[in-house]
Amino acid sequence: MHELPVELTVNGRNHRGVVEPRITLADFLRETCGLTGTHLGCEHGACGACTVLLDGQAVRSCLVFAVQADGQEVTTVEGIAGPDGELSPVQAAMKECHGLQCGFCTPGFVTSITALLADNPDPSDEEIREGLSGNFCRCTGYQGIVNAVRLAAERTRNGQTVSP
Repeated sequence: MHELPVELTVNGRNHRGVVEPRITLADFLRETCGLTGTHLGCEHGACGACTVLLDGQAVRSCLVFAVQADGQEVTTVEGIAGPDGELSPVQAAMKECHGLQCGFCTPGFVTSITALLADNPDPSDEEIREGLSGNFCRCTGYQGIVNAVRLAAERTRNGQTVSP
């Protein structure tokens, strides 16, 4: 199988590589870029642990080939924090509302919530649950996560940004 060149902007930095066409975006981010915050759970797109933003839209990076993302902008959980490493409103709310336990699913949730609030800064509980329906958590029971979305939404409406 021949390899193809790819060039992506990941968290504001240019990343180039030569990959086999079958390499997923998740593997490219983890192995070529060294960004291990994108977790691989099911590798079938069902769990949401690998969610990243691709040109601002939440996608399952285990379902996207790196060559499909060529020329696009990717934001991983590492790129969501502020420039000085301060937590984003979403990350801070997840911490404050106890929206995480083991942390394995957290990067996917943070990325999905960031996309949700960028599209809808004042979601209803139903919209929150729908927006998070593609992310699985085996530890929390989700209430802390829903509370975190509410808190992050409130902070967003009060002037804090959730876009990466």
